[in-house]
Amino acid sequence: MSAALVLFDIDGTLLRRAGPHHRQALVDAVQSVCGIDTTTSHIPVQGMLDGDILAWMLRDAGVRQPRIRQLMPFLMRRAQWIYSRRCPGDLTGNVCPGVVEFLERLRQRRVPACLVSGNLSRIGWKKMERAGLKKYFRSGAFAERGATRADLVRLAMREAREHGWLRRGVPVSLVGDHPNDVRAAKANGVRSVAVLTGVCSKQDLIGESPDVLVEDMRSLRLEQLL
Repeated sequence: MSAALVLFDIDGTLLRRAGPHHRQALVDAVQSVCGIDTTTSHIPVQGMLDGDILAWMLRDAGVRQPRIRQLMPFLMRRAQWIYSRRCPGDLTGNVCPGVVEFLERLRQRRVPACLVSGNLSRIGWKKMERAGLKKYFRSGAFAERGATRADLVRLAMREAREHGWLRRGVPVSLVGDHPNDVRAAKANGVRSVAVLTGVCSKQDLIGESPDVLVEDMRSLRLEQLL
């Protein structure tokens, strides 16, 4: 049994400025499956789940909710297929400061790290693979597996318990860059760690009262999560 469980968001937390390929995969999935030309340019995608972004695009195009529910599994599969073939070959230069060093410290202490991300699963894992970070994570809870980010945190914790990585009384932390990450942590009674490596301002994050707030993971100490 480990001394803690640490959950990580991806975009803005582990990686930043990873290129337009993710957004474009969602746009191209809608065009491929539905024959509809749309855009994400007006959608505040930071902190959102990919399924919610796809649904927003379809609503803007006049598609009704029952039809959106029918189309969603096909859109999700197509978007992941597209991204897996267009993802940049090397994302190591997009890893946020201090991430590799902090993940190494977790691994040395045998503290399990898992992903909780609004990305669809193949998109999230492909990013981790190309960034050289996949080896640090034992599992992931991604967009197609829950309706909200709080749902994904619950799922990640449940799977950690099932695998024997988490027992009662062991502290759990969620590291993220967006107010939605802080809210998801609080909704599940886990420690919220906010990093200022995303697009949100310091004031935006302070307004959510995270348990820990750091400029980046170079300032995060493992002892704060144990």
